[in-house]
Amino acid sequence: RNATHQMKKLTLADLKAFRDHLRIPITDEQLEADLYRPPYYHPGMDSPEIQYLMGRRKELGGFVPERRPDHAPVELPDPKTYEVAKRGSGKQQAATTMTFVRLLKDLLRDKKFGHRIVPIVPDESRTFGMDAFFPSAKIYNPDGQGYLSVDRELVLAYKESAQGQLIHPGINEAGAVAAFTAAGTSYATHGEPLVPVYVFYSMFGFQRTGDSFWAAADQMTRGFIIGATAGRTTLTGEGLQHADGHSPMLAATNPAVVTYDPAFGYEMGHIIRDGLERMYGGAAGSHADRNLMYYLTVYNEPIFQPAEPENLDVNGVLKGIYRVSASEVTGPKSQILASGVSVPWALEAQRILAEDWGVSADVWSVTSWTELRRDAMAAEEDAFLNPGQPARVPFVTEQLAGATGPIVAVTDYMKAVPDQIRQFLPHQFASLGADGFGFSDTRAAARRFFKNDTHSIVVKTLQLLAARGDVEEGAPSYAMDRYKLLDVNAGTTGGAGGDS
Repeated sequence: RNATHQMKKLTLADLKAFRDHLRIPITDEQLEADLYRPPYYHPGMDSPEIQYLMGRRKELGGFVPERRPDHAPVELPDPKTYEVAKRGSGKQQAATTMTFVRLLKDLLRDKKFGHRIVPIVPDESRTFGMDAFFPSAKIYNPDGQGYLSVDRELVLAYKESAQGQLIHPGINEAGAVAAFTAAGTSYATHGEPLVPVYVFYSMFGFQRTGDSFWAAADQMTRGFIIGATAGRTTLTGEGLQHADGHSPMLAATNPAVVTYDPAFGYEMGHIIRDGLERMYGGAAGSHADRNLMYYLTVYNEPIFQPAEPENLDVNGVLKGIYRVSASEVTGPKSQILASGVSVPWALEAQRILAEDWGVSADVWSVTSWTELRRDAMAAEEDAFLNPGQPARVPFVTEQLAGATGPIVAVTDYMKAVPDQIRQFLPHQFASLGADGFGFSDTRAAARRFFKNDTHSIVVKTLQLLAARGDVEEGAPSYAMDRYKLLDVNAGTTGGAGGDS
């Protein structure tokens, strides 16, 4: 019968028999008072049973792990450390992965804070450009380096040391998350704050070790999770094993994970600075929840990283959305919401819509679809719990309150990612994304296949405007023909990108 597993609750007779068997001094009247909430019993700290338990625990070295309420003081990085993220890439192209690594390098160099950072890379340090850390930070090995590395003649050769700072567990995501959890809880278990920065191939994070991140959250881990080579179309050359179109959705299920999909380096700088501030900055009670894991998706697609614009809406960057480019054209109005690698495609679509169709399209960088949804859901919950009181307006609704026209949301992830905010906007709304198992071809062909490239943004915008009567009825069909949108192998302008 498998009674032990199948029995979901005790009857009153069972409960009384259980009490009698264990000789627990609780009366029938106490049990009968509320069968669903029987009283707890503690024999007292001086009882032989408790004394025995405490004695055994003492012989084992005390309670492990022990959470210490206080930890060593943390002096956060100097604001100048983030300058590298604000400067942009100038005349050179740089993917957001490389921009992130440059920022991490400067954080490691910070004399008062750098020693607290624990980079963790289970695979492909060189792909991410993190081999530059080998000679200086070194790879941690408590026994030192016991072999001749095959790359020993290179400038950036493997260097292992008992004083190493970089955790390199091999191709072992489970071990890497375990190391992440150990470092990310050291503020409580050892009273010594460390900031783990776990960098991995995007597809191999939440899909493979999501349960381990849930356990990390349960242990109140703090740190940064970096999903590199992110997106479904940006690493097509290695097949579908890298076609990550859903990590943000998986991450959204973990309430301790703050998910961002930044497009530019300066956005990352503000996000990382904010993360460190929330985890370890300010007064002890100044942050509602410090036990957070910041998840940033970064890409391997080289673009010209812009310098941080003047009067940047930093609050918008951190809360999830800000306008990155306002159209200067007077014409039918529309809005393009894009995240991560798709923001440059949106900017190119803005140009084409203006020059070829006379359409005005403002472009918004959505740094976090998930945080926008969480804020909006919190506003709904607050309204539900406070009937009759003025309801708080969700941040995304507030940001787009003055924006007119239909919205086209675009991402290199599945459409469900931008659809998280659909219900909170009164606009006509359409999502472009990368749904399905994937398409292992060039980036341009993959994006044409999924219909989330530059020209797909243009055509979808025209379709929404035509349905409203704002542009000619035949414009979308003509545009689809003109841009060969049904030809998977056709090259596209701007946002298609090359494969590298």
